[in-house]
Amino acid sequence: MRHTVLALLPVALGLSGCGGGDSSSAVDLPALAAALPATFSGDCTTLPTVLGTLPNTTITSATTVAAGTVANVTTAEHCRVVGKMNERVSAVDGNPYYIGFEIRLPKTWNGRFFYQANGGTDGAIGTASGGVGGGGALSTALSKGFAVLSSDAGHQSQTTPFFGLDPQARLDYGYNAVGQLTPMAKNLIKSVYGKAPDRSYLGGCSNGGRHALVAASRYADQYDGILAGAPGYNLPKAAVAQLWGVQQYAPLATGRITSVATAAGVTSTVDLPDVSTAFTPAELSMVSSKILGKCDALDGVADAWVGDVAACQAAFSVANDVPTCSGARDGTCLTPAQKTVLSNVHSGAKNSSGTALYSSFPFDAGIGSTSSSGWAAWKFGNATSVGRDPGATAFIFTTPPQANPTTFTGLPFALNFNVDTDAPKIFATSGLYTESAMSFMAPPNPANLSKLRDRGAKIIAYHGTSDPIFSFNDTVSWFQSLMAANNGDASSFARLYPVAGMNHCSGGMAVDQFDLLDPLVNWVEKGAAPASVTAAARGTGTSAIAALVNAEVPATWSPGRTRPLCPWPTVARYNGSGSTEVAANFSCKS
Repeated sequence: MRHTVLALLPVALGLSGCGGGDSSSAVDLPALAAALPATFSGDCTTLPTVLGTLPNTTITSATTVAAGTVANVTTAEHCRVVGKMNERVSAVDGNPYYIGFEIRLPKTWNGRFFYQANGGTDGAIGTASGGVGGGGALSTALSKGFAVLSSDAGHQSQTTPFFGLDPQARLDYGYNAVGQLTPMAKNLIKSVYGKAPDRSYLGGCSNGGRHALVAASRYADQYDGILAGAPGYNLPKAAVAQLWGVQQYAPLATGRITSVATAAGVTSTVDLPDVSTAFTPAELSMVSSKILGKCDALDGVADAWVGDVAACQAAFSVANDVPTCSGARDGTCLTPAQKTVLSNVHSGAKNSSGTALYSSFPFDAGIGSTSSSGWAAWKFGNATSVGRDPGATAFIFTTPPQANPTTFTGLPFALNFNVDTDAPKIFATSGLYTESAMSFMAPPNPANLSKLRDRGAKIIAYHGTSDPIFSFNDTVSWFQSLMAANNGDASSFARLYPVAGMNHCSGGMAVDQFDLLDPLVNWVEKGAAPASVTAAARGTGTSAIAALVNAEVPATWSPGRTRPLCPWPTVARYNGSGSTEVAANFSCKS
C-alpha cells in the first residue's frame, strides 16, 4: 500500500533558494527597530524592594548567579528572580494553584525579552535559559543577553495531569499563563533596567511550540518574533491518535503485563497486552533500513539519510519494500498484520466511519530510533503512561474529565478509549468547563496571523521529519493554510524549516544542532529574511559534555556533519562535487 503525503505537495513559495533573501513578491511590511542594550548595576537581593508591588504577584527570591555554565552553555552574571502569580485554592479539587515563574536578568542586557515556553504538560519551572532550537545548543537566549522567563503554566505537577479537574488550571495551561505573565515580566524588566523590552520573543518546542503558535494568534501585539518547534497545535488530537494507536498495536503484542487496579476498596490484577512487543527493535530497525535503501539517494546523493521526505512517500511502499514473514517473526520481516498496522498508523488515526482524527505521518528512517524521543518510546511507552497521553486525554482534554485520579491507570484507559464516543469530547463543553480542549489548547485561527504580520513581526517554525508524536505533515498542512491565507506566499513573515531525520524536538539520524533565534532576530530587527540555516550533527567526540552528544548519529557520518536547513518546500540537494559531510556542498532546491 502506497501512501502519498498530500501535505507535502510542492507549492511555490517564491523563495530565491538558499542563497538569497525574501521573495520578490513579498508585501511591504513595517520595519521594527533593533533593540538597544542597557545595564543593571543594582543588587539582586534588593530586587523585591526595588520592584515594589506587581499586581497579583509575589517575588519569593532574588539571587545573583555568578558567571558560569547554565544549561550547558557559558553564561554571564545575572539575577535569578523566582515568583508566583494569582495564588488561589480551587473550589473544584481543593488544591492550591498559582502561576509559578523564573526570570533571569543579565547584568549586561541586550534590550530583548524571551519567553521560554516549556513542553509536556508543564507543571515545573524549567531553567530560564531560552533554547534556540534542536538539541545540544551551543548558545541560549540568556547567553546572548536576553532577559528570559520560564513558567510552570499555572500548576505544580509535572508528572500527573490531574490539574485538569480544575477549569482555571486548564485555561492557564492552554493560554492564560502566557497572557498573565507577559505584561508582568515586561513591567518587572522595566523596573530593573529603566525601560521595557525593545523587542520581545517567544519560543519553545513540542507543547512549547504549541504555546508559540497560540501566542502568535492570541498575543500578536505582545511579541515581535515567534520560534515554534514541532508545534503540536492540535495537541488533543495527537493524544487521541496515540490512544487509537495503542488499540492498533494490542492485537500484535506477543508479551503480556499485569495491571493492578483498586476500585471501591477492592484490588484486582488485570492481564493486558504489552504493546511494546507489537514491533521489536530489530523489526523497526529493519523497516528503517528499507526506507533508507529506497529513499536515501532521492536528494541527489547516497549519504545515509532521507533528505527528501516528500519524494520518499512516493517511492517507499510497506507492501512492496518490506519483506513479509513466511514463518516466525525473526526481525528480518513483518507479518501481514504488522504491515497493515504500520500502514494504518502512518495514514493517521480514524474513527469507525473512516473520519480522520489526526494527521498522517511520513515514513522516515527515524522509525528505528531507540532514544527517548524516538518512535517506539512515544508510540508504546508514552501512549500508555499516566503522565502522558492517556492521563492528559482523560483529565485535561476531554470534557468533563473522564477518570478518577485515585484509580486511574494508563494502559486500560488507552485500550478502552472509544474513538467514536470519547474522541469528540475534546471539542465539548460541560457545566464548569466552559471552554473545550480544542478551544483552550489550539490557536483560535492558526491560518490567520495577519495581526502578527501587519505589525512587522515574524515567525519561524521547525519540525523533525521523524517526529513520532506531533506529525510533520500536520505542521506542513498548517503552513499551507497560512500560505493560502496570504495569496499563496507567507514568506514575508513566516518560514518553516524541516529537519530531516530528527525525532521529537531533537535526536535521531539528524543534524539537530542549530540556532534559529539569531536568524529570527535578524529578520525582525534588520529585515534580513533567513534563507538556509546551517545545522550540525552531534556525533561521538563532538563534545566532552555527554548531554550534548547524540548517540544516534550513524558511524558512517562525520561526527560533525553539517547540512543546510532549507525553507519548505525546498530540499538540501547535493551540488555534485565536494565532501558530502559539508553543508557548503548542498543547495536548497525544489
